[in-house]
Amino acid sequence: MLMPKRMKFRRTQKGTIAGLSTRGSSVDFGEFGLKALDRGFITSRQIEAARKAITHFTKRSGKLWVRIFPDKPITKKPAETRMGGGKGLVDHFCCRTKPGKVMFELSGVTEDIARQAFGRASCKLPIKTGFVNAD
Repeated sequence: MLMPKRMKFRRTQKGTIAGLSTRGSSVDFGEFGLKALDRGFITSRQIEAARKAITHFTKRSGKLWVRIFPDKPITKKPAETRMGGGKGLVDHFCCRTKPGKVMFELSGVTEDIARQAFGRASCKLPIKTGFVNAD
């Protein structure tokens, strides 16, 4: 699964995901893209599940780009632990996603195959997504 090699701070605060995505809002590498229509956190497991769904459906034909990376650590305290005692240990990593962000790109396949592959991938993601063409 994806995770950063090193970070400046081991544990971060939750923060907010305000506004729309300005960078990475157009299809730059491939012919078709899967764009986020909602905001939220996407874990590294969900990114990997969506990537596997796309590559399995396309039978590894074409080229796939993953345009998001999980760089935010999410902490979790152990079960049945009393309050206090500091912040919990890092449990997993996630990616903040804003509306308009192109998350996956695909080229070398037909539009019909790309639509179906991205449809299967969107079932693995916790946010609403849309299909976009390169313009």
